[in-house]
Amino acid sequence: MSREFPIGLTPPDWLVRNLQPQQAPLNRPALARAAVAMSLPLALGLATGHTAYGALASMGALSGVIGDTADAYRMRILNIAIPQLFGAIGVTLGAAVHGHGWLAVTVLTLVALVSGMISTIGAVASVSGLLLLLNSVIGAGLPLPGAWWLAPVLMSGGGLLVLLLALLAWPLRSGVPERTAVANTYRTVADLLTTCGDDPTATTTPDDRPTPATTTPDNHPPSAYDAARQAVTQSLNQSYDLVLARRARHHGRNPELTRLLAQLNAITPVVEAAPAVHQSGRPLPPQVRAAVRHLAHAVETGYTGPIGLDLPTPTSETTRAVDHALRHAAEVVTAPDVDPRGIDDRLGRPAALRVRAARAARNVLLSAGSWRYGLRLALCIGLAQVLVSTVPVPRSYWIALTITFVLKPDFGSVFSRALLRALGTVAGLVIAAAVLSAVPRGWWDVLVLLLLAPLIPALTPRGYGYQTMAITPVILLLSDILNHQGTALLVPRLVDSLIGCGIALIAGYLLWPESWHTRVGDRLAEAVADTAGYVESAFATPGSAGAEADPAARARMRRRLYRDLSVIRTEFQRALTEPPPTGRLAAGWLPLVVAVERIVDATTAARVRVKHGAPPPSAAEVTQVTLQLRELAEGVRASEVLVEVRTDLTGPAGSVLEPLRQEVAAARAIASPH
Repeated sequence: MSREFPIGLTPPDWLVRNLQPQQAPLNRPALARAAVAMSLPLALGLATGHTAYGALASMGALSGVIGDTADAYRMRILNIAIPQLFGAIGVTLGAAVHGHGWLAVTVLTLVALVSGMISTIGAVASVSGLLLLLNSVIGAGLPLPGAWWLAPVLMSGGGLLVLLLALLAWPLRSGVPERTAVANTYRTVADLLTTCGDDPTATTTPDDRPTPATTTPDNHPPSAYDAARQAVTQSLNQSYDLVLARRARHHGRNPELTRLLAQLNAITPVVEAAPAVHQSGRPLPPQVRAAVRHLAHAVETGYTGPIGLDLPTPTSETTRAVDHALRHAAEVVTAPDVDPRGIDDRLGRPAALRVRAARAARNVLLSAGSWRYGLRLALCIGLAQVLVSTVPVPRSYWIALTITFVLKPDFGSVFSRALLRALGTVAGLVIAAAVLSAVPRGWWDVLVLLLLAPLIPALTPRGYGYQTMAITPVILLLSDILNHQGTALLVPRLVDSLIGCGIALIAGYLLWPESWHTRVGDRLAEAVADTAGYVESAFATPGSAGAEADPAARARMRRRLYRDLSVIRTEFQRALTEPPPTGRLAAGWLPLVVAVERIVDATTAARVRVKHGAPPPSAAEVTQVTLQLRELAEGVRASEVLVEVRTDLTGPAGSVLEPLRQEVAAARAIASPH
């Protein structure tokens, strides 16, 4: 029989969230690449009598393994090769100031400022900034063997070995990751349609008009439909990113990519019809979900022959919308040729690389957020380097390394990462102690590295603490090969990690009182205001303010809304892992994110019903709803706590906007004090 914690010893929710491992499938090819790429350089070094050189190359391969996360081959080049270039610059700068005292402090502080600022550009830039600073710290803290140019070459070569292994199958599997991603999007849509009609708060009238009960998202647990809708949003984001990333280079001339983009666009009307089906409270026949899965298989295999859809005869506005959308999707999926001139990008066509680079540089230099993060990182690294320059701390470069890993807000909560870093380090030291005390130096190190390296890609998706636990023994093993200190590395490693976590928490977290509302509340307010604009464009009439919004523009607006809300939801969930009051405040506001998602759903559902025969709403109804949403946006933007608002929102009985009014009223009610 299990024993429960006494009330006083029950761990707080934020701590449980931090320690709970995330679920993720094993990427077996990535495991194999990690084992080969990290053990092969060390084996070559031992075979040629240059063990230290092999250890440096294996250390460079570690950064490549960490960046080996993309599915598409072109994205793998960006994720691995570009950071290696910044890493080479970093280790060169660090080695140049090794042993130069205050010059090293100044240079590393400036590198930290640049690293922090460029990390705000995007995912690839974030990893590049991370590697720039990490390798600078390593170069300044370790005496590297050979000429000044040898360490950058060896470490970059190790990272490029990971890239080479990742690209081996490219000639045989070019385009397969993109097709697989689009097919998986179709499958997530099929899962979404399976959950449609499971809302216990919705009832239907004989003429298929939904009348949701007056319940709010904060007192009703998330349904299977909500989870499936979030999965569709994430899958669409990933698929569009993969396809558009390659299409930006080909400028629409690649017929395969054009076809994949057309297939993504074709599934959008099905996604838009799903909210209307869900509101109706009537589950779809099994043939509909089977048809979507059939289309997914055709996308994945590239099938272009005739395809028969066994669809039932539609009997209502919503089923007509689904039938029409599925038949259109089938035509697009099986079309042998697609005219690129008729294909619009649902997220907008990416600009040329030169334009995007100039835009990113301008944003970094003019953004207060990038300067703020750069200064936070520079302050912490500067304090660490001053400390190790004035106080004799063994293995002192580990302090700055710890700060670099912990102080990455785009990777998660700084507080949580400091906590998990400390716990992961302790667990990793246990493994390292067993390895360093029991395994003799030499070829046994290659075998150990062959076994430990795959743990990094296996445990990284589980959480930061698990990643730290996997990386720690690997880095200590390679450091021991360079310094021959054995188990004497263990205690200094732990002390330095704790010092680094302390500096990051005090100088990079507590001294910068940026609450979760400052980071996320404004973005949520913008999303609510954008939702008001979406409502206007969805029911625009000739001569009205939103009349110029064509179907493609509305689709882009809806996609951007869902993408923004997905990012905001992720930020709130990160805030939940922080201790009170931050986590408690985030928990109070998170239901509003769910409410806004449901408002977007209700708007889309009403638009679909109007398109397929329902009477359109009056301009006065639309104006009333948008006014309420803009008032809500202003309330969210102006306050850090829940404030009381009006929820009196009425309209004509039987109107297509009735479900939308219910959702807006529910959202307004969430902002009332409890």
